[in-house]
Amino acid sequence: MRTFKTPLSIFLFGTLLVLNNGCKDNKTKRENLEPEQMEKSQSITKSDFGTTAEGENVAKYTLENRDGIQVDIITYGGRITSLRTPDSEGNMKNVVLGFNNLAQYEKDNPFFGALIGRYGNRIAKGKFSLDGEEYTLAQNNGENSLHGGEKGFDKRVWDAAIEESDDSIKLKLTYVSADMEEGFPGNLTTSVTYILNTDNSLEVLYEAVTDKTTVVNLTQHAYFNLSGDFSRTILDHVLEIDADKFLPVDSGLIPTGELASVEGTPFDFRKAKLIGKDIDAENEQLQLGGGYDHCWVLNRQSAGYRSVVKAYHPETGRSLEVLTEEPGIQFYTGNFLDGTLPAPNGGTYALRSGFCLETQHYPDSPNQPEFPSVTLVPGDRYTTKTTFKFSTK
Repeated sequence: MRTFKTPLSIFLFGTLLVLNNGCKDNKTKRENLEPEQMEKSQSITKSDFGTTAEGENVAKYTLENRDGIQVDIITYGGRITSLRTPDSEGNMKNVVLGFNNLAQYEKDNPFFGALIGRYGNRIAKGKFSLDGEEYTLAQNNGENSLHGGEKGFDKRVWDAAIEESDDSIKLKLTYVSADMEEGFPGNLTTSVTYILNTDNSLEVLYEAVTDKTTVVNLTQHAYFNLSGDFSRTILDHVLEIDADKFLPVDSGLIPTGELASVEGTPFDFRKAKLIGKDIDAENEQLQLGGGYDHCWVLNRQSAGYRSVVKAYHPETGRSLEVLTEEPGIQFYTGNFLDGTLPAPNGGTYALRSGFCLETQHYPDSPNQPEFPSVTLVPGDRYTTKTTFKFSTK
C-alpha cells in the first residue's frame, strides 16, 4: 500500500495561508461593523413634545455624546428639560430640575431650564431710557420687570437646526423678537446654539442683532442638583465663586449700585465651602433674598472667557465647572421653591432643591450707567459664550 508524506514546509505554508485568510475575514467583518458597534457614537434625535395652548408644535431634541451624557432641549423656551451625567461610579442620573410634559411648562413656573431674554434679571420699576426716550415694560415681579416680561423668550417657540461634527453636536435655536415686543425697542434676531462636546462640556453660544438701539442681556436658567435626587436640598454641595465683590440689593432685589466686598460675609465663596454653611446666617442681604439670590461681580473680566465657578457634590462625586465671558453671575438657591411643583419621577420640588448659576450682565444695568453696558446698536452683534463642564472626582 502506497502512502504519501507531506513535507513539513508545505504543511506550514498551508497553515499560514489558512490563518491569513481567517485574519482577512475577521478584518473585513470589523470594517463592516457600524460605528456604534465599534464604539459608542454621538447622536442627536428629534421627537414630539406636544402642542402649545396657542397651537404651536414643540419638538424635543436629545443630544448624546460618546460618554453617554444626554441633554434634552425643547423648542418651547429653548429649555433644558433633562441633563443626565454619571457619578463617580458611572451611575447616570438627571441633574437639572424640570417637567416631563409641555402643559406644566406653560403654567407658572420658576423658569426651569429656560433661555431668558430680552433681559435676564430685573429692571427697576419696569422702565428704562435710551437716546432720550423712555420705555415701559411689564411689571411682572412686584413693581419691577423680570426676565423679559410676561411673555419673554422662555415662553416662545424657537426655530431649530442641527449640526454634527467629529467632536461635537450642535442645536441652533433662533427667535425673532418684534419691535416693541414686551416693551423693548427694535426687531431683535436672536440665536442660541447648544454645543455638546466630547469633553463632557455643554457650551451655550448667544448671538443677537437689532435694527434699532435696544438692550440685551441673555442667560440660561437651569436649576442644578448634582446629587440627582430632587428630594434632597443642594445645601450639601460645595461651591467656589471667583469673585471679590457682589451687588447688594434693596427690598425689591434691585442692586443698590454698590459693589460690596465679600470679605467677612456669607457671600465669600472665594474658597470652596458648603452652600449651606452660611445660608441661614444673620445677614440683611440673605434675609432680603430668602437665601442667595444675588449677582456676583466676577474677577478677571478683562480676560474674557475664563473659569468662574466650580460646584461639587461630595457624595456622588459629580462636579460642575462654569466658564463664561460675562462680568457677573446670579447665584440663586431656589428660595421660592415651595413643594407645589411636581418632579418627573414623583414627589415635588421643595425649598432649595436646586441652584442656578446665571451668567449675565448686572441686574438693572439700563438704569445704572456705571454698570457695564447692555446696549446693542444696529450694525453691532451681541455675542457671548458660557460653558457648563461636567466631570467626576
